[in-house]
Amino acid sequence: MGGPGDPPAGTPEGAPSGGEDEYRSVVFDESFVRAARLQEFSAQERMGDHTRAVRRRPGLHRTLSRQLLILVVLIAVAFGTAIYMGLRSPYQPPAVKRPEPLRMTVTPLAPTGRVPGSRSVSDLYAHSPAAELRVGARGINLPPARRTSHFSDSQVMAALVTAKDYLVESALDPDVLTGGSPREVRLLIDPEQYAQFDQSFNRPEADGRHAATGWLVRFDPARTALADKRVRTEGTLRIVETDKNTLEVTSDHTFVYALRGAENAASAKGADDEQARASLFTVRRELHFRFDRDDLRMHRAEVLTSTTQAGPLACAAESASHLRPLLAGQKAKAGGPAGTDPYATGGTTPLCGSLAASAQPSLSAS
Repeated sequence: MGGPGDPPAGTPEGAPSGGEDEYRSVVFDESFVRAARLQEFSAQERMGDHTRAVRRRPGLHRTLSRQLLILVVLIAVAFGTAIYMGLRSPYQPPAVKRPEPLRMTVTPLAPTGRVPGSRSVSDLYAHSPAAELRVGARGINLPPARRTSHFSDSQVMAALVTAKDYLVESALDPDVLTGGSPREVRLLIDPEQYAQFDQSFNRPEADGRHAATGWLVRFDPARTALADKRVRTEGTLRIVETDKNTLEVTSDHTFVYALRGAENAASAKGADDEQARASLFTVRRELHFRFDRDDLRMHRAEVLTSTTQAGPLACAAESASHLRPLLAGQKAKAGGPAGTDPYATGGTTPLCGSLAASAQPSLSAS
C-alpha cells in the first residue's frame, strides 16, 4: 500500500521513485534567479500606471567592468604613492666616494760612511737589526678581525687580507722587485686609479703623484740583483671604520733586502771584487688603504697615501722609476740634494735623510 502522497495505483513504471520530481533538475535555484537579466515587478508595482511587467537588471559584465576599473585605480594610486615615498625618503644611500689620486713620498736615506758588505748573507742578517725579523709574508701578521658597527667579521677580514696581499705583491715578489711586470699589483687597486698607476710606470716622475716606487718596491735590474729572495719583514696593520660605508687600513712595515751588483750576480762566488759582496737595503713603507663595500667584494683597495724611507741611497739618486741602492763598499757623495729655489713655482722640495749607523750590519768587511 502506498504512502499518503503516492498515487492510488502506486508509482508508475519508469517514474522516479521516492516521490522525486522528474523536473527537479530544471528547477532554478535562488542564485540563478538573482542572476537573471529580466525581473518581474511585484503585484504592488504593477498596479501603477504604464508599468511594464518586467524590468531589466544591470548585466554582470557591467559590474565586472566597474570592479576592474576600481582595481586599476587602486593599483595606480598605490604605485604613485610608492614612487613619491621613494623620492621623499630621508634614507637615501650616500653618494659613492670617488677614489682619490695616490699621494706618495719617497725619501732617500744616505749612509754616513761606506756601506758594509759580506760574502755571507746570513752574516749580514745576523749582525743587523734584521736578525729578529721574520721571512717573507710571515712577517705581515693580521690583527684579530673584529666586527665594527656596520661591517661584519668577514668584511673586516676581507679588508685586512687585501691589504696584506698588496704588501706581498708590491714588496716581496722577486719578479716585481727586479723590474718585472706590476700586473698583479695593479689588479689589487680600484679601477679608478688605473690611469694614475699606468702613467707612473710609463712616464714616472718625482712629482708626488707618478713615481713607480710610490706603488711598489723595485730595483734597477741593470745595476742591482737580489742576493737572497727571502726578504725579512716586520710591521703592523691597523683597521678602523670611518663611516657606515668605509673601512680604512694603515700598514707600517720594514722590509730588509740582501742585494749585490747585477754584473757580478752570476759569478759572485769566489770573486774578489768588492761589488760581488752582498749588502743590506732597508725600506720602511707606510700605506693607507680605503675600502668601500664594492672594494671588499671585488678584493681590491683604494691606495690613498704611500710614504717610503729607503737606504742606503744617495740623496741625488733618481728614484721615481727604480730604487738605486748604494751597494757594499760604496758611499754617498758629499753635498746632499741640489739646492732648492724658494722663488721657483711648481715641482716638489727634494727630501733626504741620514741612515743611522745602527740600522746597518755591525761589520766593516768579511
